[in-house]
Amino acid sequence: MEPSRRALVIGGSMSGLFAALALSRRGWDVEVFERVEGELAGRGAGIVAQPQLRAVFRAVGLDPDVELGVEVRRRRMLDRTGQVIGESECPQTLTSWDRLFRMLRDAFPGERYHRGMALDRVEQRAGGVIAHFAGGATATGELLIGADGLRSSVRQQFLPDLAPLYAGYVAWRALIAEEAIPASVHRDLFAYMVFALPPGEQILGYPVAGPNDDLRSGYRRYNLVWYRPADERTELEDLLTDASGNVHDLSIPPPLIRPEVIGAMRTAAAKLVPPQFQEIVRLAAQPFLQPIYDLEAPHIAFGRVAILGDAAFVARPHVAAGVVKAAEDALALAEALEASAGVEQALRVYEADRIGVGRRIIERARHLGAYLQAELRSVEERDFAARHRTVEAVMAETAVMDFLYR
Repeated sequence: MEPSRRALVIGGSMSGLFAALALSRRGWDVEVFERVEGELAGRGAGIVAQPQLRAVFRAVGLDPDVELGVEVRRRRMLDRTGQVIGESECPQTLTSWDRLFRMLRDAFPGERYHRGMALDRVEQRAGGVIAHFAGGATATGELLIGADGLRSSVRQQFLPDLAPLYAGYVAWRALIAEEAIPASVHRDLFAYMVFALPPGEQILGYPVAGPNDDLRSGYRRYNLVWYRPADERTELEDLLTDASGNVHDLSIPPPLIRPEVIGAMRTAAAKLVPPQFQEIVRLAAQPFLQPIYDLEAPHIAFGRVAILGDAAFVARPHVAAGVVKAAEDALALAEALEASAGVEQALRVYEADRIGVGRRIIERARHLGAYLQAELRSVEERDFAARHRTVEAVMAETAVMDFLYR
């Protein structure tokens, strides 16, 4: 097994790039392998850039003072008629998946980032690992990191019985060009993170960077998220069925969502959400559907193999912890490798450090999302639903990570 201090990162999204940059800063020879052939894009994903993200940027060699996104200082809650029924101070930076990904991608050497490389299996031997890819290519190293997300091939090999658990609801998401939003709606929504609470549901929105990371006024976008219960047995399968009758696993590509499904969503918006959000929904030319899942790995280290980010834990989006958790996972792994005598020992330290963090985020997100579930299965879930569904709780707790650092 040749090179030492050589790391193979499976997955070229943000989790993989954080890991690659953190290890490269510590002298590792890192290669990233992404299964998608083309350049990655975040579809309609807006992101809350939590304050802790700047510390990670500094640690991986990026400028922590760069403009990450749109600065928003206040939150507000609208009632069904569009009137403001709550407002509070909560300064945050709101950005897009595409903007953060591009910053990370540009910082990593292009010749070490390999696209169209689908992992087939991982082989461990004394002193190293071998990654076997579809088509017969192989790569060797001292360490392999699975940063390949919800559908992780690495996790599937080491935890074959672990599967995502559907939470009982979905999110409709979309990005709308700022210039398309009528002035009256823009005035009510664009300077805030705005919420509304239809019965048993939640809709929210906030401004993010525009195409090509544009932060100029008038060129940004509005990020919409609408959480709706959908029973797994009677509704979810229909939502994931395309016009040809094919049922998609876990998610469905936006162009394949049936027009009647989108039409039903727009009809529901006209009945349930404030007028300002009705207009945003109307302007969403290509909304995409995100079924909400929980995934909690019992182990995240396997000899010379580690998993991180969404490959290890997938939490409901209400905490807005995904990017920061992946980044801090990557830093913890790099620091453990720097401090330990060997790779396997370092990975045991990494698991002990991070598995509890993942579990706390999962638990918090379940509590915040309990009232959105199509079915409340226990007394505990009903208690959490009652506690976290109020106007005050939603405004104070959504997309805030203070609980993790107390």
